[in-house]
Amino acid sequence: MITRWDLGDDVRVVRNVRNDGTYPGEQVGALLVRRGSTGAVIDIGTFLQDQIIYTVHFLDIDRIVGCREEELIGLDEPWFPSAFESRERVRANRVLSLASETRIPSGAIGEVLQVVRKPDEILYHIHFDCLPGRTLAVPESALISLSELNHV
Repeated sequence: MITRWDLGDDVRVVRNVRNDGTYPGEQVGALLVRRGSTGAVIDIGTFLQDQIIYTVHFLDIDRIVGCREEELIGLDEPWFPSAFESRERVRANRVLSLASETRIPSGAIGEVLQVVRKPDEILYHIHFDCLPGRTLAVPESALISLSELNHV
C-alpha cells in the first residue's frame, strides 16, 4: 500500500475522532480529537491489511491517536471548518426542492450522514425523517443544529 504521509509530516484531522473501543481509558464514543486539530505523524501501520492507519501525536492536547487516511489532510491544504458533523441531528431552515419539487419542508429534522468538503463549499449528505430511504446533498446555509435551537 502506498502511504500519503511520511513520519514527521504535519497533518490536520477533518472530522471528530471518537473512541471506537481501541483507545484505552476512554468510553466507546468518547471524543478523542476535535476536527481541525493538528498533529504530526509518528507511526504508520495497517488495520485488517487493507487500511492505512497513521499514528498522530496531537501536541496541543498531548494525545496520540490512530487515524485513517480519509480523516486527515496535509497541514498546508485548505481547511474549512464545518458547522456540523456525522451523526448530528439538524433541521432544515428553509424549504428544500429536488427537480423543482418540494421534498423537504422548512423545519424538517434529519441526520448528517457525511460531510463533503469541496474546494469552494461544504455539503452534507442528510437523511431527513420525512423522506425515508433518500439521501440529499444539502448546503450548510440550509441547515441549523438542533442543539442550537434548544439553547435559543
